[in-house]
Amino acid sequence: MKKAILAVLLGAVFVSGCTVRVADMTVASTKNYNLNSSRFIKGDRVIGEDNYPVIIFPLGFPNIKTAMDNAIQKNRCAVGLTDVVMSSVNHSFLFGMIGYRVEGDLIIDESQPGCSSKA
Repeated sequence: MKKAILAVLLGAVFVSGCTVRVADMTVASTKNYNLNSSRFIKGDRVIGEDNYPVIIFPLGFPNIKTAMDNAIQKNRCAVGLTDVVMSSVNHSFLFGMIGYRVEGDLIIDESQPGCSSKA
């Protein structure tokens, strides 16, 4: 019985972690684009992450800009995100994962070459 309780407690420690909200933004981008464009449309909700494994020590340093770039690059016509939530992810004790997650709705610029809608 004691071994089962110990196994459950150790399992809980190894899979435990937390996600902490870092920022909420109305509009965010890491790309240069024309703010005066009148051809912006709202796209799908996307998630971008930048994660690194932890094996006693982190095997890299996550970057929130990389997480945002990964989210924006889900659509080649996207120039930014709206209704953005940025989170820090720490799911590790001795082993696991650390990183950043950026979630938001794509801002698509139809004025870019090859990006006009076929409506």
